[in-house]
Amino acid sequence: MLMLGQEPRQTTSNIGHLNKAAITALIHGLNRHYYSIAINYRKNDLEQKMLCNLGRRKWQDGLKLVDFAQHDGHNETIVKEMLDLTEKYNTVIQAEFQLTAEEFEVKQVGKVDAKKRLEADVDDAMTSNILQALGCMLATVVF
Repeated sequence: MLMLGQEPRQTTSNIGHLNKAAITALIHGLNRHYYSIAINYRKNDLEQKMLCNLGRRKWQDGLKLVDFAQHDGHNETIVKEMLDLTEKYNTVIQAEFQLTAEEFEVKQVGKVDAKKRLEADVDDAMTSNILQALGCMLATVVF
């Protein structure tokens, strides 16, 4: 076999057919330094449903309590950020009255939208605090 220029190994595939290697893969050492194995798995609907449910959040995940020190630190950082954003939003509103609409739009390009960030921070703070309080009350009643 070696005299004919063929390798003595048998080529097989788990699907039943071979995929031709690209020229660039052959140049970079395919069949010389490494081998390519075609892998294809077929899943039925039940297996796909099971795999989709693996990383999904459960309903009780929202009721898990965060460590109080960590929650307090998170609240403190959000409130400091909200203070900074309200100052920025105040300056943006004052600048809006001084400039024309077109000049104001050009000036705001590429800058952080303080109003949107402020809304997101308020929503985040309220959500985390409500969930923490609800979880504490449930834990007190249940246990």
